Amino acid sequence: MTLLRLVLKGLKPYWIWVLLVVLFQIVGVLAALYLPTLNADIIDDGVAKADIPVIWDLGMLMLLISLGNIIALVSANFFAARSAMRVGKDLRSSVFSRVGSFSPRELAEFGTPSLITRSTNDVQQVQMLVFFSLNMLVQAPVTGIGGVVLALRVEPGMAWLIAVMVPVMLVAVGILIARAAPLFKQMQGTIDAINGVLREQITGIRVLRAFVREDRERDRYGVVNDQLTSLNYRIGLLMILINPIIMFILNLSSVLVLLVAAPRIDSGQMEVGSITAFIAYLMQILIAVMMATFMTMMIPRAMVSADRITEVLRTETSVHQRTDGVRELEGPIELTFEDVSFTYPGAERPVLENISFSARAGQTVAIIGGTGAGKTTLVNLVPRLMDASEGRVLLNGHDVRDLDARVLWDRVGLVPQRPYLFSGTVASNLRFGNPAADEQELWHALTVAQGRDFVAAMPTQLESPIAQGGTNVSGGQRQRLCIARALAAEPSLYLFDDSFSALDLTTDAKLRAALVPETRDALMLIVAQRIATITTADLILVLDNGRIIAQGTHAELLESSETYQEIVRSQGVEEEVA
Repeated sequence: MTLLRLVLKGLKPYWIWVLLVVLFQIVGVLAALYLPTLNADIIDDGVAKADIPVIWDLGMLMLLISLGNIIALVSANFFAARSAMRVGKDLRSSVFSRVGSFSPRELAEFGTPSLITRSTNDVQQVQMLVFFSLNMLVQAPVTGIGGVVLALRVEPGMAWLIAVMVPVMLVAVGILIARAAPLFKQMQGTIDAINGVLREQITGIRVLRAFVREDRERDRYGVVNDQLTSLNYRIGLLMILINPIIMFILNLSSVLVLLVAAPRIDSGQMEVGSITAFIAYLMQILIAVMMATFMTMMIPRAMVSADRITEVLRTETSVHQRTDGVRELEGPIELTFEDVSFTYPGAERPVLENISFSARAGQTVAIIGGTGAGKTTLVNLVPRLMDASEGRVLLNGHDVRDLDARVLWDRVGLVPQRPYLFSGTVASNLRFGNPAADEQELWHALTVAQGRDFVAAMPTQLESPIAQGGTNVSGGQRQRLCIARALAAEPSLYLFDDSFSALDLTTDAKLRAALVPETRDALMLIVAQRIATITTADLILVLDNGRIIAQGTHAELLESSETYQEIVRSQGVEEEVA
């Protein structure tokens, strides 16, 4: 039922096109069914009497009916293809929109390779089934039923042949399809695995070459590739048997008709034209069954794909956006964490536990701690990349879960831990946060982010191309472009998640100095590893195992926190920053 509901829902907006498919198919099928009758008339009346004008007239009528049949069926195929393509487009859009609403929790649950397969290959399988279903919607049933009625009218005594051959064909093809169905489900999972390996190898190509691991990864890809090849081979062995079986049954049917009819024709009980018409009708009946079985071949794989698509569409994001959320934040920005805890699904213990602090516009809050302390998770709770499991994150006294999404995101400028740029140009990436920014504003943001020099040195400057992920610029340049992107948006709250790690000390110092006048009226939340980056912060939070074990200014922590003192000593900057 899932597949049927998915198809019907997709076709609902295009019911006029579906109606045209039905009308054209009815015309084409009726024309096809009428042709054998004309053929019988020609043989009985025209040839027997040597009436050439009758033969020519009926022959021309047959050509016109054939032409009408061709035009009708081509038109039906055209509208069926358009409808199927539209359904595919709508499904891809729906999957894309739903995936775009997912939080990191749902993305991790499905996995990137699987989501790519579901939005491409799985949609294509459903789309193909829609196309063939529309083609068979009227053609196969009307051809089959009409053929039975007309064949029995021509020769009722041979009804037993139809009653035997049709079930034989259905049973033979059904057995093959039943054996192939489980293999289709395995195939989609294997395609997920291939996408995962391929994506990992392309993304990590530099690491592979640096460690000379190409041969190992080639073998790894070969394993999953061989699995898919083996599955396709097994399915292919089953599918290639269908055509020979169908042709054998068709030809066997013709032979049986002739064997049964020959004595009757010889005794004058049956006309040659009648037996010709009966064979033609029988062929149409069996061809209708064959067309239905071809569509049936696609159903198992399409059902697997439809279930996978439905699974995505039914998955609700854990970060729900309110339609009646607060649409305005008054006054300078103020951020408050009230006993905030966060636990990943399936985790044994919270990543963050009882986090509480407050900061306001004009202040800088720094977060420091060891790997896995929960620093990035804390930052991600502010723009609602995920929601707190317990407690509240407040902006100007409002829980971020009660804010309209656009209001929240307009106030926040995030520079993620892994700087990411999109394919396009330098300008298109910088305008992500502020599409209306002019060139002067973009250059200003680049100047503050210490990126003006290298962008100015590019051949076309702001219009210079950026590859997907920013792979055609260095790590430090990518990081500075991401900082400039946040600056161009002019937010009230800056979130720098370890955003200076790829910068040398000189550039880091220049950038932090340039940020001071730009962020004077904003609130900055900085995750950092370098002590030198956060010495001037108004509040430093020291995290350990998801808890705040110390907080205060740099000078206060040097006096009161042993953990902070150890971090300072480990970086060899005690005298420099004291």
